[in-house]
Amino acid sequence: MTDFSQTDIKFLAGVGPKKAEILNKEINVFSVEDLLYYFPYKYIDRSRIYFINEIDGNMPYIQLKGTIEAFETFGEGYKKRLVGHFTDGTGFIDLVWFQGVKFIEDKYKLNLPYIIFGKPTVFGNKFNIVHPDIDPYISEDERPTGLMPYYNTTENMKNHYLNSKTMQKIMAAAFSSAIKNLPETLPEKVLREAGLMELKRAIRNIHFPGNAALLRQAQYRLKFEELFYIQLNILGYASGRKNKIKGFVFTKVGGYLTTFYEQNLPFTLTDAQKRIIREIRQDMATGKQMNRLLQGDVGSGKTLVALMLMLIALDNGFQAAMMTPTEILATQHYHTIKDLLAGMGVNVELLTGSTKKSDRKRIHGALLTNDLHILIGTHALIEDTVQFCNLGLVIIDEQHRFGVAQRAKLWTKNTNPPHVLVMTATPIPRTLAMTVYGDLDVSIIDELPPGRKPIRTIHQYDKKRGSLYESIRKQLQEGRQIYMVYPLIEGSEKLDLKNLEEGFENIREIFPEYTVCKVHGKMKSKEKETEMRRFIKNEAQIMVSTTVIEVGVNVPNASVMVIESAQRFGLSQLHQLRGRVGRGADQSYCVLVTPYELSADSRKRIKIMEESNDGFEIAEADLKLRGPGDLDGTQQSGIPFNLRIANLARDGEIVQCARDAAQKILDEDPLMEKPGNLVLRRQLHKLGGSKYNWGQIS
Repeated sequence: MTDFSQTDIKFLAGVGPKKAEILNKEINVFSVEDLLYYFPYKYIDRSRIYFINEIDGNMPYIQLKGTIEAFETFGEGYKKRLVGHFTDGTGFIDLVWFQGVKFIEDKYKLNLPYIIFGKPTVFGNKFNIVHPDIDPYISEDERPTGLMPYYNTTENMKNHYLNSKTMQKIMAAAFSSAIKNLPETLPEKVLREAGLMELKRAIRNIHFPGNAALLRQAQYRLKFEELFYIQLNILGYASGRKNKIKGFVFTKVGGYLTTFYEQNLPFTLTDAQKRIIREIRQDMATGKQMNRLLQGDVGSGKTLVALMLMLIALDNGFQAAMMTPTEILATQHYHTIKDLLAGMGVNVELLTGSTKKSDRKRIHGALLTNDLHILIGTHALIEDTVQFCNLGLVIIDEQHRFGVAQRAKLWTKNTNPPHVLVMTATPIPRTLAMTVYGDLDVSIIDELPPGRKPIRTIHQYDKKRGSLYESIRKQLQEGRQIYMVYPLIEGSEKLDLKNLEEGFENIREIFPEYTVCKVHGKMKSKEKETEMRRFIKNEAQIMVSTTVIEVGVNVPNASVMVIESAQRFGLSQLHQLRGRVGRGADQSYCVLVTPYELSADSRKRIKIMEESNDGFEIAEADLKLRGPGDLDGTQQSGIPFNLRIANLARDGEIVQCARDAAQKILDEDPLMEKPGNLVLRRQLHKLGGSKYNWGQIS
C-alpha cells in the first residue's frame, strides 16, 4: 500500500519542484499526507446567485451572474486602479482592481457572461467588489456550488500563484490520487463507539463538503482523532511510569513536621490545605514516584503546603529542594521558609546565580554530607556541580517558566528519581490541564485563608487621574503601600504606552512626601533585591515596576495595585498582578487604567476582571479569548501544540470524549497488543509519540 506520508508533493499534478519548494518552506507541506491534513480555515456558501438589486452593505460574500459593460482606469503608477462596470439587468456594481490591471483587461472581455464572487462594500454611495473571483459562466451542473473551502496562504505563495483557488485544485489532485489507498487510522471499535465518520469520508468532506452537516461530522472526526492520540500517548506514558518507576517510601511523620505543626505554624490550615497534604502523603507512601501538580490561586497557601511536605521528606531521612524561575521569588521563599522554621534546627540555604563562590563551595559540601536539609534556588540548582546526598522531594514553583530539559535535570540528582511536586499560581483551564498535564495527578487548593477580603477591581480611564491619585493618597495616609505597574521600561515610538521611567519621575513629583522605589527586569539582581527589601520593610511606600513583580512579592501591607495600560495585558497576567495585593486583612483594590479607545476584546477582559476574582473562571475566559497558543508556557512542555484542527478553547467536550476513549482502550489492553489495536501502535509510532517524554514535564 502506498505510504502517502512519504510521497513527495512535487509529483502531484499542478505542483512540480518549484511550487513544492514554496509549499515546503511556507506551510511545512512536504508529502501528499501533509497536504491532505492542511485544512481550510473557512468555507463560503456558493450555492446561490444573488441579484444586484438585492445587495445591501451588510452582506457577506455573494455570487452574481452578469456581464462587464465597460472598463475605466483611474490614477497613475502605483495609485492606478481599474474599474469594471458590471450589470445583471437589475442594477450595476463596480469591480475594482488595484493590481494586475493589464492582465485583467486582456483576460476578461466585455459583454460576455461571467460569475463573479466577492464581498460587496459601499464606496461613494456605490456598491463595489474589490478583486473579485471571476469565472466564465457555465451551466449550473458544471459550476462549483455549496460550501467552497478557503486555505490560508502567505504572500510568497500568492507571488508564486499559489492562492486559495490554486490550493483547491492541488487538493483535488491529492485527494483523487490518495483516496483509494488512504488507510484508516482508528480502530473499528473506536469509530463505532464514538460515532465517527470513516477517514476517507472525513478527508473528502473537510475539503469538499457535500453539505453543512457532513462538514460538521468530518470536523468532529478529525478533531477527535487528533486529541485522542495526544491523550493515548499521555495516559500510556503515565501508566507505564507508575508501573516502572519506583519511588522512595515516606511513611514516617516525625519530629520536624510535628514540631512545626505544634509550635511554628502561623495560622490554622484551611480544609483545602489539609486535604492536599493528605493526598500527597498517600502518594509518597505507595512506593511509586509521586508526580503531582498543585494548583492554587494567588494567596491560597501553596508555599505552606510545600514546606510541610519538605518536612515529611526530612522526617524520612531525605533532603528537599525547591526551584523557582527568578531570584526574586527564590529569595522570597528562602526568607519565608527560614522565618517559619526558626528555632527548629533545619538548615536552609539559598543558591542562585548571584551566590558568592565561597558560599557555593560551602553549600556544595553541606549537600553531600546531608548537613544541608532544604535547598532553595533558581536554575542554579540544576548545574552539574550541585549534587545531593539523598534528595527525596523536588518542588518546582511557577513551573511553566522552565523548559522540559531544565526540569528533567532534577530527576538525575538521585539514583532513583525523587518525588516531584510542581506548583502554579496560574489557574489552568480544565481542557488545557487534561492535555498539557494529563499524566500528572492534580490537586487544587480551592480555598483562601480565613480573613481575606475579596479584592475590589476598578476600571479607571487615564484622563481621570485626579480621583485616582486622591484615592492613592488616602491609602498612603492610612499607612498602606502601593504598586504601580507599567508594561514598558523605556518609551517606544511604536506603542503609545506609559513607560516606567516617566511614571517613576511623575509619581515622585505627585507624592513628594513618600518614598518611591522602582524595579524592572534590566536591573542587576542585587539592585532589584535591594529595592524589593526596601518595599517589604516599608522603607518605600510606592513601588513602580514592570511585571517582574507578577510572582514572588508578598507584602501584606500593600493594598492597591495600579496597572497602567491594562489593555496591553492578558487576563491571566492581570489576575497574577492583582494577586500581589489582598494578602492582609484590609480591603485591597486593583485599578485598571486604560484609554477611552479600547478594542472589543480589551473591553471584555476588563469587564471580566471587574466581575470575577475566581482564577479558574478567568483562566477559562482567557483561553477562549486568546486560544491555547503559548498560554502558560505550554510550548515548552514537549507537547505538539501545533494542532491542525482541534482548538482547546472550544473543543473541551471532544477532549473529554477522546480522553475517555483512550483510557478505555488502555484499561482493556494496556500494551495495545490486540489485533484491533495494532493500528494504534502504528499511528503512535508514526506521529512520533515516543519522542515526547510526557512525564518529564515535572
